[in-house]
Amino acid sequence: MKRLLTGTRIYLSGFQEEDVTAIREWNQNEEVQRLLDALPHKPKTDEEIKKWMGDPGDTAFRFAVRLKDDGRIIGFVELDGILWTHRVGWISISIGDEQSWGNGFGREAMQCLLAYAFHELNLHRLQLTVFSYNERAIRLYESLGFTKEGSFRQFLQRDGNRYDMILYGLLVDEWKEG
Repeated sequence: MKRLLTGTRIYLSGFQEEDVTAIREWNQNEEVQRLLDALPHKPKTDEEIKKWMGDPGDTAFRFAVRLKDDGRIIGFVELDGILWTHRVGWISISIGDEQSWGNGFGREAMQCLLAYAFHELNLHRLQLTVFSYNERAIRLYESLGFTKEGSFRQFLQRDGNRYDMILYGLLVDEWKEG
């Protein structure tokens, strides 16, 4: 049987109390937050982080992304807004640890989350949005088989420039497993 939440160099797990410190650092990093969220950057308190780390309910699944060699948290992945009747959900990822960028950890984490969504949860469609300036994420999503389905033109203003928010979708039979 294939292991769903384990990649070659990373694994997905629940959150631990000690993860608050790392998540707080990422939350205070403007670059990390501007890749993830359209809302204005506003650092969260430890209490807000702990609440976010808690049980997301029955329409969401959130996992810490950890390195196999030392168990250190480097980011998170999430499935949320699941409509069970239609077998559809939203997907997101954040590798908050900048030293881990560009090493393929995000790809491994996404492959694990996609396997979990399609094999374990039996979802049919996943979707996500990404800002047009996040070229690294766009390359990742397209390489995993996601299809650009449209864009919210000039959705976001950052530093005096307008950017699109692009919608991507992936159906289970389009998924490039492995």
